Amino acid sequence: MGFEVVCEVEPPTRPDLTRVRHQIGVLSPVADSFLIPDNHIGRATVSSVAVAHEVQAMGARGIACLNSRDRNLLGFRRDLLTAAAYGVERFLFVYGDKPSVGGRTSELTVRAMMDEARDAVFPGCEPFQVGVAAGLRKVPEWKRAADFMFVQVSYSMEKLLRWRESVGVDGPVYAGVMVLASAGMARRLAGAIPDIEIPEELVNAVERDRAAGVAAACEQVLAIRDSGAFDGVHLVPVSRYREVAAVLERELG
Repeated sequence: MGFEVVCEVEPPTRPDLTRVRHQIGVLSPVADSFLIPDNHIGRATVSSVAVAHEVQAMGARGIACLNSRDRNLLGFRRDLLTAAAYGVERFLFVYGDKPSVGGRTSELTVRAMMDEARDAVFPGCEPFQVGVAAGLRKVPEWKRAADFMFVQVSYSMEKLLRWRESVGVDGPVYAGVMVLASAGMARRLAGAIPDIEIPEELVNAVERDRAAGVAAACEQVLAIRDSGAFDGVHLVPVSRYREVAAVLERELG
């Protein structure tokens, strides 16, 4: 398979799939797969497995994100069983953001989730494909054994390429690209993720014209593709998914 665009969609916080269906429909011309976060930003959302099933019902490929934060072993086994029943085979396992209510469980780690998913065998179902997330630093050996890897969002092509040259991974590696919807979002993002650097000129450009965030993200997608260093991108369009789809449909042809 060639260069892949994996688009992240925002799962609903209410029992209504209308908006997520719209995101999938709008982004389908440019997306090879869709990633569905799991209680992202520490808020309760519709199950990522259920939304991944909805993605597949619409004719696209879904990747369900599952975090270790909210689960004990029994709950995780339930999720795997549900995924097998729904035909959802691809997962991204992550640690999870700080929850807005309640606390973390401490029973599961991402590594334990990987092992459990590898051992899960359901008659008549394909083996699960398991992905992990990585920062722009040394990658532990156990993460290198994943079927695919998503790299944290970066606004520096130089850092992305330098990291990729330093890491030997056999499976597909996807670079993170996030649209800056506003200058305020850029500052919150920089405050929440200490090792992310957002160029001040980009923040200023978005402050003058919000379309600049879409343009910069789409340019980065094309630059990553043209570099040949990555197998694809994990694109987070946030609320700008319509504009992103319009630009990429034209540019990716």
